[in-house]
Amino acid sequence: MARRTIFSSESVTRGHPDKICDQIADGILDAFLDQDPGAEVAAECAVSTGLVFLAVNSVANVSADVTRIARDVIRDIGYSAQSGFDPDTCSVVTSVSHRTPDRRRGSEPPTHQASLFGYACLDTPERMPLPIVLAHGLARQLDHARQKGKVPYLAPDGKTLVAVEFEDHQPTRIHTVIVSVQHSPALDRPSRLEADIRDTVLPAVFDHAPIGLDRRTKVLINPGGAFLVGGPRRDAGLTGRKNVVDTYGGFARQGGGALSGKDPDHVDRFGAYAARYMARNVVAAGLASRCEVHLSYGVGEEHPLAVTAETFGTGDDEQIERALARLIDLRPNAIVDRFGLRALTGHHGGEFYRRLAAYGHFGRTDLDIPWEREDLVGALGGAARRAG
Repeated sequence: MARRTIFSSESVTRGHPDKICDQIADGILDAFLDQDPGAEVAAECAVSTGLVFLAVNSVANVSADVTRIARDVIRDIGYSAQSGFDPDTCSVVTSVSHRTPDRRRGSEPPTHQASLFGYACLDTPERMPLPIVLAHGLARQLDHARQKGKVPYLAPDGKTLVAVEFEDHQPTRIHTVIVSVQHSPALDRPSRLEADIRDTVLPAVFDHAPIGLDRRTKVLINPGGAFLVGGPRRDAGLTGRKNVVDTYGGFARQGGGALSGKDPDHVDRFGAYAARYMARNVVAAGLASRCEVHLSYGVGEEHPLAVTAETFGTGDDEQIERALARLIDLRPNAIVDRFGLRALTGHHGGEFYRRLAAYGHFGRTDLDIPWEREDLVGALGGAARRAG
């Protein structure tokens, strides 16, 4: 008998307090990399009622006005005095440590240490699990409906959740959809919000999804009641607290640390991107229908301590591992160079990492992301045959 399970993933809008922090931290990173692609940056952000706190360490030939960046990001997200977080009057407290490089990059021994995971499957064209793709789609459409004036009383803060029913690991139907979104007092009745979300937001996501809504799907709009107070007035925010949202929605393991606020030489970034790249190409090459790649790096070691593939019985794990080892140089500098991680900001109008900070780092189709390319498929298939 087929086994039925239900799995849910959540996403958040750009105005969620934690996502505000991720975007500010990555906005600061972009500002440094746009001027000095070799900059070393670690940026953390916390927000609360009327307050932004920034802790920034940098080694670069340039500096950045981090206070201005924070205010610009908050304003761009859509916050104002009316929505409860004024970018012009909020207090911005900074702790900034900056020094000019005094030695050639790469002269110090590797200090990377982390355990990273990458995942891919056949649920969606993006090779991503269906629940997180749909949750991200809803969050994006909430922001779009607000910013384009389609649902003008919406405010920036919001959450989405999609529960998908699976049968023997295959998605079969949408079980539940939950949308919780901040709104202004201009919303005169809850029924209007539900009608607008059903008419404007849901079709934009589910009309093009691999699986649509059916008559049994539960659709809950602001089930907690009125959502007038949102953003940092409602909850404090912190960089890196939405790792599950940033990766696979909990559908696959994750490792290392937060992705945002770190320059590309941080193993948490380049390792997570490399693992996803390998898993996606394995699935795209037809070597497995599901694949999780695990990378492990240790301090002082240039090469990863381990590279393992798990295909959950859908492929030859050892053959895939040997093929990956033949094709990809996983030394940190080699990964950074392969994906051009330090040049991406300059190639995307000076704000690549800030744009990446909302709606997930994987499966994106709105950005030209090198770790999402399937350019290893032909070589991987041939290497796998030789390895076998």
